[in-house]
Amino acid sequence: MTKLKVGVAGAGVFGNYHAQKAAASVKTDLVGVYDIDLPRAKGIAEKFGAKGFDDYTAFLEACDAVVIAVPATWHEPLARQAIEAHRHVLCEKPLALTGAAARFLADEAAAHGRILQVGHQERFVAKAMGVLAIEETPLLLESVRAGPPAPDNRAGDVSVIWDLMIHDLDLAAMMLGNEFTGVSATGRRVHSEHIDEATAEFSYASGGVARLTASRAAPERQRSMHVVYPSGEISIDFLTRKVKNSTPYEIKVDIAAELPDPLGAADEGFYAACLGLARSPVPAHGTVGAVAMAEAAEADILAKIDA
Repeated sequence: MTKLKVGVAGAGVFGNYHAQKAAASVKTDLVGVYDIDLPRAKGIAEKFGAKGFDDYTAFLEACDAVVIAVPATWHEPLARQAIEAHRHVLCEKPLALTGAAARFLADEAAAHGRILQVGHQERFVAKAMGVLAIEETPLLLESVRAGPPAPDNRAGDVSVIWDLMIHDLDLAAMMLGNEFTGVSATGRRVHSEHIDEATAEFSYASGGVARLTASRAAPERQRSMHVVYPSGEISIDFLTRKVKNSTPYEIKVDIAAELPDPLGAADEGFYAACLGLARSPVPAHGTVGAVAMAEAAEADILAKIDA
């Protein structure tokens, strides 16, 4: 099998993780790591016998496929340039910061015959738990994803909506549909110039409602989901691994055997898709809905707090 030449853009924590996956896979050769800080790029690349780059054009020329793991504000321009260079792209979430831009990138990748995948690893978790196998449309989806501020101000270039809530926006779009009919959101700045706490409620043509809360200014971690279906309710505390389930569907929280490494599973799925061995597990067109929801929630909050 011809190996896929993979490069990783971004020499931060997630860039290091993705570099490890590419270096370890039997499907790929890690050929380079790009960062505007060349010593950082070299520091990761040279651990795996790859090359460090601070020239993005030269980096793209060395690769068949790239993983974009840079700050969110740079996802769209780097993905666009990679697609225009006819490279396959795995972009960490969010794909872009507007629904129009996300849709454009998805369309461009399709037009160029390239794979464009988005790093929504929570889909793999939800699938392994059995949540995505439920055929009923929820009447109500509630989620809380909160924690203290990151010590290194990770993802501090965007609001908590793009940083944390985007995971649950993507799940809501999958479970309730990409097209929402209304949004009402509240939020506040706490320790950054961006929104650090947010709650957004979305309504859908089905009559369903998604109520999502995210915070990076909470005193302690919280991660929970409550879903109401016509046949019953499911409540999951992801931290204590406790489940209450009155539906007829099986839900598992201990998925270590089925999914020991969600990031690795996502990356392997991307490599296989690039090599024509399988379909991408998270194609870009299916992630545009979450971007549109995030854009709408942030706009509603900013209109209120900046009025």
